[in-house]
Amino acid sequence: MTDARRPVQIFRHLSAKIAAIPMVLTALVIFVGCSVWTIVYSFTGSKLLPRLKFVGLDQYDRLWSTNRWLVSIENLFVYGICMLILSLVLGFVLAALLDQKIRFENTFRTVLLYPFAFSFIVTGLVWQWVLNPEFGVQNIVRSLGWDTFTFDPLYNSDIVIYGVLIAGLWQSTGLIMCLMLAGLRGIDEDIWKAARVDGISTWKTYLLIIIPMMRPVFITTLVIIASGIVKVYDLVVAQTGGGPGIASEVPAKYVYDFMFLNQNLGQGFAASTMMLLTVIIIIVPWAYLEFGGKRRV
Repeated sequence: MTDARRPVQIFRHLSAKIAAIPMVLTALVIFVGCSVWTIVYSFTGSKLLPRLKFVGLDQYDRLWSTNRWLVSIENLFVYGICMLILSLVLGFVLAALLDQKIRFENTFRTVLLYPFAFSFIVTGLVWQWVLNPEFGVQNIVRSLGWDTFTFDPLYNSDIVIYGVLIAGLWQSTGLIMCLMLAGLRGIDEDIWKAARVDGISTWKTYLLIIIPMMRPVFITTLVIIASGIVKVYDLVVAQTGGGPGIASEVPAKYVYDFMFLNQNLGQGFAASTMMLLTVIIIIVPWAYLEFGGKRRV
Protein backbone atom coordinates (compact mmCIF):
# COMPACT_ATOMS: atom_id res chain seq x y z
CA MET A 1 0.00 0.00 0.00
CA THR A 2 2.92 2.34 0.75
CA ASP A 3 4.42 1.77 -2.74
CA ALA A 4 1.03 2.43 -4.32
CA ARG A 5 0.71 5.76 -2.52
CA ARG A 6 4.22 6.93 -3.35
CA PRO A 7 3.48 8.00 -6.98
CA VAL A 8 0.46 9.89 -5.72
CA GLN A 9 2.65 11.77 -3.24
CA ILE A 10 5.11 12.67 -6.00
CA PHE A 11 2.43 14.20 -8.25
CA ARG A 12 0.63 16.00 -5.44
CA HIS A 13 0.71 19.80 -5.90
CA LEU A 14 2.44 19.24 -9.25
CA SER A 15 1.60 22.70 -10.59
CA ALA A 16 3.21 24.36 -7.56
CA LYS A 17 6.35 22.23 -7.96
CA ILE A 18 6.60 23.13 -11.64
CA ALA A 19 6.15 26.82 -10.83
CA ALA A 20 8.99 26.56 -8.31
CA ILE A 21 11.47 25.21 -10.87
CA PRO A 22 12.67 28.68 -12.09
CA MET A 23 13.25 29.78 -8.50
CA VAL A 24 15.18 26.60 -7.69
CA LEU A 25 17.31 26.93 -10.83
CA THR A 26 17.97 30.59 -10.03
CA ALA A 27 19.08 29.67 -6.51
CA LEU A 28 21.36 26.92 -7.82
CA VAL A 29 22.91 28.99 -10.60
CA ILE A 30 23.07 32.43 -8.99
CA PHE A 31 23.66 31.68 -5.32
CA VAL A 32 25.33 28.27 -5.25
CA GLY A 33 27.10 28.68 -8.59
CA CYS A 34 28.44 32.15 -7.84
CA SER A 35 29.50 31.08 -4.35
CA VAL A 36 31.50 28.16 -5.76
CA TRP A 37 32.97 30.45 -8.43
CA THR A 38 34.03 32.96 -5.77
CA ILE A 39 35.65 30.28 -3.62
CA VAL A 40 37.58 28.84 -6.58
CA TYR A 41 38.91 32.22 -7.68
CA SER A 42 39.89 33.12 -4.11
CA PHE A 43 42.80 30.72 -4.62
CA THR A 44 44.01 32.61 -7.70
CA GLY A 45 46.07 35.72 -8.27
CA SER A 46 43.28 37.56 -10.10
CA LYS A 47 43.73 41.31 -10.33
CA LEU A 48 41.58 43.49 -12.57
CA LEU A 49 40.01 40.49 -14.31
CA PRO A 50 39.49 36.93 -13.02
CA ARG A 51 42.05 34.41 -14.25
CA LEU A 52 42.78 30.83 -13.28
CA LYS A 53 46.33 31.33 -12.05
CA PHE A 54 46.29 29.41 -8.79
CA VAL A 55 48.45 30.69 -5.94
CA GLY A 56 47.26 28.32 -3.22
CA LEU A 57 46.57 29.97 0.14
CA ASP A 58 48.57 33.11 -0.63
CA GLN A 59 45.48 35.33 -0.69
CA TYR A 60 44.34 34.03 2.70
CA ASP A 61 47.84 34.41 4.18
CA ARG A 62 47.91 37.99 2.99
CA LEU A 63 44.36 38.57 4.23
CA TRP A 64 45.05 37.47 7.80
CA SER A 65 48.37 39.33 7.92
CA THR A 66 46.79 42.64 6.85
CA ASN A 67 46.10 45.04 9.71
CA ARG A 68 43.11 46.52 7.90
CA TRP A 69 41.37 43.14 7.77
CA LEU A 70 42.15 42.41 11.43
CA VAL A 71 40.71 45.79 12.42
CA SER A 72 37.58 45.08 10.37
CA ILE A 73 37.11 41.71 12.10
CA GLU A 74 37.55 43.32 15.52
CA ASN A 75 35.01 46.02 14.64
CA LEU A 76 32.56 43.42 13.36
CA PHE A 77 32.93 41.43 16.58
CA VAL A 78 32.35 44.49 18.82
CA TYR A 79 29.49 45.79 16.67
CA GLY A 80 27.95 42.32 16.42
CA ILE A 81 27.99 41.48 20.13
CA CYS A 82 26.62 44.88 21.13
CA MET A 83 24.02 44.82 18.36
CA LEU A 84 22.76 41.35 19.27
CA ILE A 85 22.45 42.06 22.98
CA LEU A 86 21.16 45.64 22.89
CA SER A 87 18.69 45.20 20.02
CA LEU A 88 17.19 42.09 21.63
CA VAL A 89 16.95 43.71 25.06
CA LEU A 90 15.59 47.04 23.82
CA GLY A 91 13.23 45.38 21.35
CA PHE A 92 11.82 43.02 23.97
CA VAL A 93 11.44 45.75 26.62
CA LEU A 94 9.63 48.04 24.18
CA ALA A 95 7.40 45.16 23.07
CA ALA A 96 6.59 44.28 26.68
CA LEU A 97 5.63 47.90 27.36
CA LEU A 98 3.40 48.10 24.29
CA ASP A 99 1.84 44.76 25.23
CA GLN A 100 0.28 46.43 28.29
CA LYS A 101 -2.54 47.79 26.08
CA ILE A 102 -1.40 51.38 26.56
CA ARG A 103 -3.16 54.34 24.97
CA PHE A 104 -1.97 55.45 21.54
CA GLU A 105 -0.29 52.09 21.06
CA ASN A 106 -0.59 52.31 17.28
CA THR A 107 1.06 55.72 17.27
CA PHE A 108 3.98 54.60 19.41
CA ARG A 109 4.41 51.46 17.32
CA THR A 110 4.47 53.49 14.12
CA VAL A 111 6.96 56.01 15.50
CA LEU A 112 9.30 53.29 16.76
CA LEU A 113 9.10 51.30 13.52
CA TYR A 114 9.43 54.34 11.25
CA PRO A 115 13.29 54.41 11.21
CA PHE A 116 13.26 50.95 9.64
CA ALA A 117 11.67 52.51 6.53
CA PHE A 118 14.86 54.49 5.90
CA SER A 119 17.73 53.05 3.91
CA PHE A 120 21.01 52.53 5.73
CA ILE A 121 22.56 55.33 3.70
CA VAL A 122 19.90 57.81 4.87
CA THR A 123 20.24 56.56 8.46
CA GLY A 124 24.01 56.94 8.29
CA LEU A 125 23.79 60.49 6.96
CA VAL A 126 21.21 61.48 9.58
CA TRP A 127 23.37 60.22 12.42
CA GLN A 128 26.48 61.73 10.88
CA TRP A 129 24.77 65.10 11.30
CA VAL A 130 23.44 64.29 14.77
CA LEU A 131 26.88 63.20 16.01
CA ASN A 132 28.78 66.01 14.29
CA PRO A 133 30.45 68.07 17.06
CA GLU A 134 29.99 71.34 15.16
CA PHE A 135 26.20 71.32 14.91
CA GLY A 136 25.04 68.06 16.51
CA VAL A 137 24.50 66.88 20.08
CA GLN A 138 27.79 68.28 21.35
CA ASN A 139 27.07 71.75 19.98
CA ILE A 140 23.52 71.78 21.39
CA VAL A 141 24.64 70.75 24.89
CA ARG A 142 27.47 73.29 24.90
CA SER A 143 25.05 76.03 23.85
CA LEU A 144 23.07 75.22 27.02
CA GLY A 145 26.07 76.09 29.19
CA TRP A 146 28.12 72.87 29.47
CA ASP A 147 31.18 74.20 27.64
CA THR A 148 33.36 71.19 28.46
CA PHE A 149 30.88 68.59 27.21
CA THR A 150 32.41 66.34 24.55
CA PHE A 151 30.50 63.84 22.41
CA ASP A 152 32.15 63.13 19.06
CA PRO A 153 32.27 59.34 18.63
CA LEU A 154 32.64 59.50 14.85
CA TYR A 155 35.85 61.50 15.20
CA ASN A 156 37.41 59.37 17.95
CA SER A 157 39.13 56.26 16.60
CA ASP A 158 38.75 54.47 19.94
CA ILE A 159 34.93 54.64 20.03
CA VAL A 160 33.94 55.29 16.40
CA ILE A 161 32.38 51.84 16.02
CA TYR A 162 29.97 52.71 18.84
CA GLY A 163 28.81 55.74 16.86
CA VAL A 164 27.96 53.36 14.01
CA LEU A 165 26.24 51.09 16.55
CA ILE A 166 23.96 53.93 17.70
CA ALA A 167 22.68 54.41 14.15
CA GLY A 168 22.22 50.68 13.66
CA LEU A 169 20.23 50.33 16.87
CA TRP A 170 18.05 53.31 16.01
CA GLN A 171 17.07 51.77 12.70
CA SER A 172 16.65 48.10 13.62
CA THR A 173 15.18 48.18 17.14
CA GLY A 174 11.69 48.99 15.85
CA LEU A 175 11.62 45.86 13.69
CA ILE A 176 12.81 43.71 16.60
CA MET A 177 10.12 45.27 18.77
CA CYS A 178 7.39 44.35 16.26
CA LEU A 179 8.63 40.75 16.01
CA MET A 180 8.70 40.45 19.79
CA LEU A 181 5.29 42.08 20.11
CA ALA A 182 3.83 39.57 17.67
CA GLY A 183 5.30 36.78 19.78
CA LEU A 184 3.89 38.25 22.99
CA ARG A 185 0.44 38.66 21.45
CA GLY A 186 0.54 34.95 20.60
CA ILE A 187 0.81 33.97 24.28
CA ASP A 188 -2.45 32.69 25.72
CA GLU A 189 -3.97 35.10 28.23
CA ASP A 190 -4.75 32.16 30.53
CA ILE A 191 -1.02 31.75 31.17
CA TRP A 192 -0.85 35.26 32.60
CA LYS A 193 -3.92 34.63 34.73
CA ALA A 194 -2.49 31.37 36.07
CA ALA A 195 0.82 33.10 36.92
CA ARG A 196 -1.01 35.83 38.84
CA VAL A 197 -3.09 33.28 40.71
CA ASP A 198 0.10 31.42 41.71
CA GLY A 199 1.61 34.67 42.95
CA ILE A 200 4.47 34.72 40.42
CA SER A 201 5.89 38.21 39.94
CA THR A 202 5.77 39.84 36.51
CA TRP A 203 9.51 39.70 35.84
CA LYS A 204 9.66 36.02 36.83
CA THR A 205 6.73 35.28 34.54
CA TYR A 206 8.59 36.86 31.63
CA LEU A 207 11.89 35.18 32.51
CA LEU A 208 10.70 31.68 33.37
CA ILE A 209 7.54 31.27 31.28
CA ILE A 210 7.06 33.81 28.49
CA ILE A 211 10.60 33.97 27.07
CA PRO A 212 11.00 30.16 26.83
CA MET A 213 7.66 30.00 25.02
CA MET A 214 8.91 32.60 22.53
CA ARG A 215 11.94 30.52 21.54
CA PRO A 216 11.04 30.38 17.80
CA VAL A 217 10.63 34.16 17.72
CA PHE A 218 14.00 34.68 19.38
CA ILE A 219 15.75 32.28 17.01
CA THR A 220 14.27 33.97 13.94
CA THR A 221 15.13 37.39 15.32
CA LEU A 222 18.71 36.32 16.03
CA VAL A 223 19.15 35.13 12.44
CA ILE A 224 17.78 38.42 11.07
CA ILE A 225 20.07 40.48 13.30
CA ALA A 226 23.12 38.30 12.61
CA SER A 227 22.68 38.45 8.84
CA GLY A 228 22.46 42.24 9.04
CA ILE A 229 25.62 42.39 11.17
CA VAL A 230 27.74 40.34 8.76
CA LYS A 231 26.87 42.51 5.75
CA VAL A 232 26.98 45.92 7.48
CA TYR A 233 28.40 48.34 4.93
CA ASP A 234 26.08 51.24 4.17
CA LEU A 235 26.14 52.71 7.66
CA VAL A 236 29.93 52.79 7.77
CA VAL A 237 30.26 54.32 4.30
CA ALA A 238 27.63 56.98 5.02
CA GLN A 239 28.86 57.88 8.50
CA THR A 240 32.63 57.55 8.47
CA GLY A 241 33.85 56.12 5.17
CA GLY A 242 35.86 53.68 7.25
CA GLY A 243 37.65 56.44 9.19
CA PRO A 244 39.22 57.97 11.08
CA GLY A 245 41.97 56.17 9.19
CA ILE A 246 40.80 52.55 9.20
CA ALA A 247 39.27 52.69 12.69
CA SER A 248 35.72 51.85 11.51
CA GLU A 249 36.62 49.41 8.74
CA VAL A 250 34.29 46.40 8.35
CA PRO A 251 34.67 43.21 6.23
CA ALA A 252 32.02 44.16 3.65
CA LYS A 253 33.79 47.45 2.93
CA TYR A 254 37.12 45.64 2.72
CA VAL A 255 35.67 43.31 0.07
CA TYR A 256 34.18 46.18 -1.95
CA ASP A 257 37.35 48.27 -1.85
CA PHE A 258 39.63 45.45 -2.99
CA MET A 259 37.31 44.22 -5.73
CA PHE A 260 36.27 47.56 -7.26
CA LEU A 261 38.77 50.21 -6.10
CA ASN A 262 42.07 48.38 -5.64
CA GLN A 263 41.38 46.06 -8.60
CA ASN A 264 42.49 42.98 -6.67
CA LEU A 265 39.77 40.41 -7.24
CA GLY A 266 41.70 37.54 -5.65
CA GLN A 267 41.99 39.35 -2.32
CA GLY A 268 38.35 40.47 -2.49
CA PHE A 269 37.23 36.90 -3.22
CA ALA A 270 39.24 35.59 -0.26
CA ALA A 271 37.64 38.14 2.07
CA SER A 272 34.14 37.43 0.74
CA THR A 273 34.74 33.69 1.20
CA MET A 274 35.52 34.32 4.86
CA MET A 275 32.27 36.29 5.13
CA LEU A 276 30.42 33.39 3.49
CA LEU A 277 31.94 31.05 6.06
CA THR A 278 30.64 33.34 8.81
CA VAL A 279 27.13 33.20 7.37
CA ILE A 280 27.30 29.39 7.17
CA ILE A 281 28.37 29.26 10.83
CA ILE A 282 25.23 31.26 11.67
CA ILE A 283 22.75 29.43 9.43
CA VAL A 284 23.76 25.83 10.17
CA PRO A 285 23.05 26.01 13.95
CA TRP A 286 19.78 27.84 13.22
CA ALA A 287 18.68 25.16 10.73
CA TYR A 288 19.59 22.46 13.24
CA LEU A 289 17.64 24.14 16.03
CA GLU A 290 14.63 24.75 13.79
CA PHE A 291 14.42 21.47 11.91
CA GLY A 292 16.72 18.95 13.59
CA GLY A 293 14.56 18.51 16.67
CA LYS A 294 11.40 18.12 14.61
CA ARG A 295 12.85 15.20 12.68
CA ARG A 296 13.67 13.42 15.92
CA VAL A 297 10.09 13.71 17.21
